[in-house]
Amino acid sequence: MRIHPRGAGRRTVLGAALASVPLLAASVPAQADDATDLVYIGTWGLGQVYAARFDAGRGILTSLGPVAQVSSNWVTAHPSRPVLYVAGGEQGGYIRTFGIDRTSGNLTLLGQLATEPVPAGSGGLSYLGVDRPSDTLLVADFAAGTATTVPVGRDGRPGTPVSQVQDTGSGPSPRQLGPRPHHMVVGPGGRFALVTDFGADRVFGYGFDRRTRTLTVAPRASYTTTAGSGPRRLAFHPDGGTAYLLNELTAAIETLAWNATTGELTNRQSLSTNAPGHTGTTSAAELVLSRDGRFAYVSNRGDNTLVVYSSHPETRLLTEVQRIPCGGTTPWSFALHRSGRWLFVANEASGTVDLFAVDPRSGRLTGTGTSLPVPAPDCIAFSYR
Repeated sequence: MRIHPRGAGRRTVLGAALASVPLLAASVPAQADDATDLVYIGTWGLGQVYAARFDAGRGILTSLGPVAQVSSNWVTAHPSRPVLYVAGGEQGGYIRTFGIDRTSGNLTLLGQLATEPVPAGSGGLSYLGVDRPSDTLLVADFAAGTATTVPVGRDGRPGTPVSQVQDTGSGPSPRQLGPRPHHMVVGPGGRFALVTDFGADRVFGYGFDRRTRTLTVAPRASYTTTAGSGPRRLAFHPDGGTAYLLNELTAAIETLAWNATTGELTNRQSLSTNAPGHTGTTSAAELVLSRDGRFAYVSNRGDNTLVVYSSHPETRLLTEVQRIPCGGTTPWSFALHRSGRWLFVANEASGTVDLFAVDPRSGRLTGTGTSLPVPAPDCIAFSYR
């Protein structure tokens, strides 16, 4: 097949070192292939989940089209089982669980559960994650202001929620009239679950018991950001003593010291992810660390950029390495492939998922020209072979 300009063809082939010419792959029924991973993409407000197949070794991306008709504020795959969890945006705090067909990429609904005892306002769930050591679903509910833990069975199906906590607080922005949890992660040491609350300008540290999979009713620690920051994402460095916090409303990234005994976070550095001379909307969205912790990747929706930072090997403080256009408009989220060589960006407003190559030595990104059409993509999850 010959070369097509971006958007003109439907096949894309990427060489391992970007030596080959990008070609766009057609949406065709997939054949069984043990060398490929499945990519699932949520769509903001459109009630669909899309899928693609990706060969990380050869750099081949094949669209599988829509595979589920379901509200999808966030999608996450079980780390070792062929199961996909989808967070709904409607009232009720719904989580749908799907079985993954590794051959076709198709999804089969296994069940659903509601996490809101009393349906809250609009917005629904904002995040789902799996704490692998305890096999627990961590659920952040933006609308209800709550964080919930749900045990996962051996088959990957979630059980009944076992604990739920209510955040408190507000901020100066009109978007911060009450608590709005945006992310939830278990800290190093496994004794605390950290909830970044966009509305309260705080990171709440709830006690967490991995044996019972339950949270303490009240937070045992909390970190307060500058008023109006809108905390959105928290990521821990593999050293176990450092965390990075991304704030949506100020687009600032903070380097924090982490005390695994007390659950306390202490600010050590704050940097703006905005470009010099930035004007207009300020909005940071996603934060991911490389597996070795040497690099931090951030998306900035106000500038439509991806920003790469290096983490100092001793101090863990950040230094900007690269600032690059995101390949589309409004980089809502992105995901780093476990190989460390590819980064997929969900550009919500432009309706594309754009692929970047990652240099694992320098951390720098290179646009590949691969752009998968997906309406209003908002999140990306991998189901690995």
